[in-house]
Amino acid sequence: MADDLGYSDLASYGSSHVKTPNIDALSQRGVRFTQAYVTAPICSPSRAGLITGRYQQRFGYEFLPHNAVDPRQLPEEGRRLLEEHGKRVGNIPEPIADLTAFNRIPKGLPAEEVSLAELLKPAGYKTAFIGKWHLGAQDGFFPDQHGFDYSYYFQGGGSRYVDTQHEADYVNKRLPWCLTDLVMWRKREGESALREGRTMVDDTGYLTFSLADKATRFIADNRQNPFFLLLSLNAPHDPFQAPKRYVDRIQNEQDTVERIYYAMIEALDDAVGQVVKQVNSAGLGQNTLIVFISDNGGAAYTRATDNAPLRGGKMSHFEGGIAVPFFINYPAAFSGVKTYDQPVSSLDIFATIAAVTQTKLPADRRYDGVNLLPFVLGRNTARPHDTFFWRSGYSKAFRKGDWKLYLNERNKKVLLFNLANDRSEQTDLSGTNPAKLLELRQELERWEKQEMRAPRWQNSNNCTIQVRGEDYYFPI
Repeated sequence: MADDLGYSDLASYGSSHVKTPNIDALSQRGVRFTQAYVTAPICSPSRAGLITGRYQQRFGYEFLPHNAVDPRQLPEEGRRLLEEHGKRVGNIPEPIADLTAFNRIPKGLPAEEVSLAELLKPAGYKTAFIGKWHLGAQDGFFPDQHGFDYSYYFQGGGSRYVDTQHEADYVNKRLPWCLTDLVMWRKREGESALREGRTMVDDTGYLTFSLADKATRFIADNRQNPFFLLLSLNAPHDPFQAPKRYVDRIQNEQDTVERIYYAMIEALDDAVGQVVKQVNSAGLGQNTLIVFISDNGGAAYTRATDNAPLRGGKMSHFEGGIAVPFFINYPAAFSGVKTYDQPVSSLDIFATIAAVTQTKLPADRRYDGVNLLPFVLGRNTARPHDTFFWRSGYSKAFRKGDWKLYLNERNKKVLLFNLANDRSEQTDLSGTNPAKLLELRQELERWEKQEMRAPRWQNSNNCTIQVRGEDYYFPI
């Protein structure tokens, strides 16, 4: 899993700025999806959906699992910096009536949910989580408490690529206009500290490669066992840090922000290549299912990517926030190169893995994904899904067939698009198609009332994200 990798950030998805041969090669003896959705346009809820195979709203996982800060308790200088940064990037704290009670709420993946690791362990799989966790940072939410035998990770939404003692050896770029700039440049501590199991560790390498090293070691150590590895790389999420040799490789871009971003993507590609090479070197390539996906759309607010031709980006329910690069590589089932153009979901990863491993899904809950192999291999010619739902508080979307409803209650925006003719969401058809608009609104309301539960905790912040020159609110 990549982090904030945009729809058009790979060469195979149209980028002329980067070379990503290792990721693109996953479509060889595999499939590249052109309409792949995640369940949220922001990291943590999207990850909760993917790792459980269920819409995260079914178990109340709608917002980031963070406690809120009372600015009045900060030192004067810290309060001033926080307020100035919030105004600059459009990050507005949400009023919370009882901050103490809010911070006592357990925030993370609920114990009663079955993770992919917990699905596979009873079938004899060794399991590992490596990278960005972001599914809770309290007791009860450690990776080992969700089925992972081995873990090397940080708990929160981001961490430095290099520690403060070694950053002079790399190219670093601060983004003062970026939502997370203040947070990402702190030294590694708390939720950004690296842990092996539950023990904090020092890591002096470049994090993208350190994580790949841990992954290849796990594969080598478990080549005789069935294994499940979730490698959750944090690239190309900010902070923008890259080895100089990778920045030097980007010769066709003078903009310093975009250049370091492209360098981070090429480093990500090499890390993926290292892991795939280890699978093949271990003699496991034929019968290993490899999935590659991004957790949400590219963060256009960094000014490094725009997800073109899609509209918007991370923290919006336009296509640029929820449509992502997605590959499945499985030589045991595929020959040649295949592209699949029907809409699919990150929720399908859970069901596909269950089918390939002949593991039964728990019967006591509803799953929202499907096994994709019959569809992409042509055995089933129907669409895998006819409907897709999204909700992050007051920001929502619903797709049925080729029609998509965008609804932002705080902005008082109601838009209707036909994605078959308008994937870029240029033309609002709500005024000329009132019957279709009503149909989609009613189905979205039914889904909210009958299928989903209320959030376990409220959002702590509201952000303003600019899309085509207009500000849109989004809760986190």
